[in-house]
Amino acid sequence: MTADETTRAFAHPIERARAMAGDGRVPDRISLRDHVVEVEIGAFQSERGVTQRLAFNVVVEVTPPDAPVEDDVDRILSYDRVTEAIAAELAARRFDLLETLAENIAARILREPQALRVFIRIEKLDRGPGALGVEIVRGRALAPATAARPGDTTARPPGPAPLVVLLPTRAHLAPALPGFLDLLADAGAPAILVPPQPDTPPPPAATETARARIALLAADQAAWQLAAADPRLDVAASQTEIDWALARQRLAVWAPSRLLLAAVEPPDPDSGAAARALWLARQSGARAVLVVDTALPASPGIRQIAARLDATRLPSLP
Repeated sequence: MTADETTRAFAHPIERARAMAGDGRVPDRISLRDHVVEVEIGAFQSERGVTQRLAFNVVVEVTPPDAPVEDDVDRILSYDRVTEAIAAELAARRFDLLETLAENIAARILREPQALRVFIRIEKLDRGPGALGVEIVRGRALAPATAARPGDTTARPPGPAPLVVLLPTRAHLAPALPGFLDLLADAGAPAILVPPQPDTPPPPAATETARARIALLAADQAAWQLAAADPRLDVAASQTEIDWALARQRLAVWAPSRLLLAAVEPPDPDSGAAARALWLARQSGARAVLVVDTALPASPGIRQIAARLDATRLPSLP
């Protein structure tokens, strides 16, 4: 590696963009420098429950205007679109890796019609004696398809709105469960089943983090217990798994820990299965929550439909 290449690697992204320009027409560029945001991020346990500063430096190569700009903001790619892309990704989920965050921001920016290529540098300012970060370059042909996430309607094509089904305690042991699943299958409604919180007391936990993790692991275990009761049930932990099951008219049983650990505003672990069902309904755009032999607190905008596990027919579904 030459001295020039080393200098270029650690230079501001706009310098790298200039160095990589070919012999043809040089594209226009817009840049965002030293944009600092405080956010919770990181794969280590010590990074959970605390915030740290991230510094963003972004350069976007854009198509030159084919007509005079005439001082009209609607004819250019606004700087606001870059800061909005950063804010939207940080609001969509909690990230473990800067690499994933950079990829998602790049993909979002490259959805802008004028954007040709994007240079992104993200640095953690509070994790060591210096700035620790990543830097990526993505163009239209290189931008990967972003995975769908709950609540992100731009990341995946719209599908049928699911029905969230909150089941009662010990539903996996109930003799009436197969008949109830028959009714759901016959209804042809894409459904996500939320198993109840286990009725056994959790072990003691010395910290809030440990207590929350234990509660989520118990909820995941309840999902696997329910799925083991009937071969028609698929455990779904990620949004991709949920979408796959719903698209194939399978009955998905939600194991919540993966999505809730990545959520910006998850429900409190102590609030139990009811709060998780309402959170999932809001995030997935559910048509309603089918509340089976249990209770659910009122939630504005979420329709609740009462049902019995031993019912011979389901109530009218939206």
